[in-house]
Amino acid sequence: MGRRRAGPSVAREIDGLEEKLAHCRLSMEEVDLKLRREKLSPEGRKSLERERNLLMTKADNYEKELSVLRKENRKNAALAVAVALLIALIYACWTM
Repeated sequence: MGRRRAGPSVAREIDGLEEKLAHCRLSMEEVDLKLRREKLSPEGRKSLERERNLLMTKADNYEKELSVLRKENRKNAALAVAVALLIALIYACWTM
């Protein structure tokens, strides 16, 4: 089955990853702006392009992990609804 998480809830992990992704995208925009607007030496340009590629890789990884966490969160919500319905059904049968 899936791996069990110890620590923060899935929703908190999602929030944290969304913050990291937003920060990463902001940094990418800053690097892109520098690449477009500033006159750079070949070494400086290469360094910024490497940084941009690294940020793009990080953003892709964050998006993949967010996708997995959101799927897990939906599964947990469905399980909670199923348990609530089961309890309601048992209660209804018990009181009849």
